[in-house]
Amino acid sequence: MFFEGSEKKVEIVVTAAAADLRRRPRAFWTELVSRCNATILSELHNEQLDAYLLSESSLFVWDDRILMITCGEITLVDSVAFFIDAIGRDRIAMASFQRKNEYQSHLQRTCFDQDMARLNQLLAGKAYRLGHLDGHHNYVWHMDKPFAPPTDDITTELLMYHIEGPAAQYLRSDKQSADGIAELLQLEQLFPGFAFDQHLFEPFGYSMNGIRGDQYITIHITPQEDSSYVSFETDLDIAAECPQLLQQLIAILQPSSFDLITFNTTPRLTPPPNMVCVAWQQQPLACGYQVEFRHWLSQAEHAQAGLQLS
Repeated sequence: MFFEGSEKKVEIVVTAAAADLRRRPRAFWTELVSRCNATILSELHNEQLDAYLLSESSLFVWDDRILMITCGEITLVDSVAFFIDAIGRDRIAMASFQRKNEYQSHLQRTCFDQDMARLNQLLAGKAYRLGHLDGHHNYVWHMDKPFAPPTDDITTELLMYHIEGPAAQYLRSDKQSADGIAELLQLEQLFPGFAFDQHLFEPFGYSMNGIRGDQYITIHITPQEDSSYVSFETDLDIAAECPQLLQQLIAILQPSSFDLITFNTTPRLTPPPNMVCVAWQQQPLACGYQVEFRHWLSQAEHAQAGLQLS
């Protein structure tokens, strides 16, 4: 059974005139999600943040911004268009859209060029490709408008492929449970003080949102052996709060390759000794973010592919 775990992501910040997004009725968010053919499975709230676990990944809502991540064949741009039409183009302070290369791109309903064309009809923007075209890469589009993000507006994304070892075996077994996966990933130890919302899909697959104050973490696992994919994302200052976090996740899941994508942060990552960095790119964005992309590959796969270090 194939499922496309590779994700599309949008983040939109609104002006003061459109703030208090969390006061919008739940029906608004239900409609937003339905526009790309997803549904809300469960939700988590605190005084600063709302987190919705979706049939295809996650939606986070603050007073002045949203973050939505989707996987599968979802057409996220449909939800972006709904949001911008509802809020008003003149009330959008910043917008960015990401899409990584898929395992089976021919099954997608759109390609990045089509997404970009539609986004540019909504808001004038610029786009970049991070990474090698014939390897793992990530597309980034952003609204072409000056924006000054707060100093704590940072993001770390760890995207892992072809997981192996005991954790992978458990994630593909019929003995797994949501609590068992949380224990396997050491969520309580790694993220103290967070409240968690998690969902186990049939026959397998796992999603988790975690929130603490205005901070979030999210993990999505597609464990299928031929196309396994695990994404981890957070706005935590990993270097300050949990400097070994990325290494621990990699040690647990044992991917044969992984990406690290960061916005305005440089968390420490010492990769396993059998991994080599085959792509590294830094790109300043006009909307105020410095994005960095790195891709690591196991030495065995690197030798087999005959890739050149960059």
